[in-house]
Amino acid sequence: MIGSFVIFIAFALASWYISNQLKRRFAAYSLIPTANGMSGKDVVQKMLRDHGIQGVTIESVEGKLTDHYNPANKTINLSEEVYYGKSVAAAAVAAHECGHALQHATAYQWLGLRSSLVPAVSFTSKWMQWVLLAGILLINTFPAILLAGIVLFAVTTLFSFITLPVEMNASNRALAWIGTSGATSSQTQLQAEDALKWAGYTYLIAALGSLATLLYYIMIFLGRRN
Repeated sequence: MIGSFVIFIAFALASWYISNQLKRRFAAYSLIPTANGMSGKDVVQKMLRDHGIQGVTIESVEGKLTDHYNPANKTINLSEEVYYGKSVAAAAVAAHECGHALQHATAYQWLGLRSSLVPAVSFTSKWMQWVLLAGILLINTFPAILLAGIVLFAVTTLFSFITLPVEMNASNRALAWIGTSGATSSQTQLQAEDALKWAGYTYLIAALGSLATLLYYIMIFLGRRN
């Protein structure tokens, strides 16, 4: 149990550090203007045109770092800071989200797989914690409840790991395009890469943390059997 607690603290600290570094870098790179004066919205529009993609809507949403692509309605949602921002950070984030639209248009298999798991993840996220709690409280009388909770948690862990190649590929598509778009110079291209690198770390630590938690519940279940 002590070992599990140490692992939990380690992942919590790593998550805090990565999140803090991402915010610091985004704040710093938000002060550096794009080389051609394009805003995040402009970046997405040009990237879509350059790839011959139509039918994708660009919208501004509230919040900070709330940017995402919705394949269900082909909508690229950019936070106001990114949508209107004319900075390297805004360009990098906007191009990354547009990268997901490119994945959708080219039937990128990992995006399709992740999208197919969304209904299951929505269901498991709603009931998972309650089932796990009941399973731990009733482990000596109804161990099957904990096993059911582990299965539900495994779905979310699988989703986290499938998300990794999706996000990495979107960043690679974004950086490959943004370097030739005129939005960045040779120097600011490195800053765009750095911003997306730290954004990618958040998904990595989330996936590893989910796996560690899953193994913890499995050990509880197996420990009870012994």
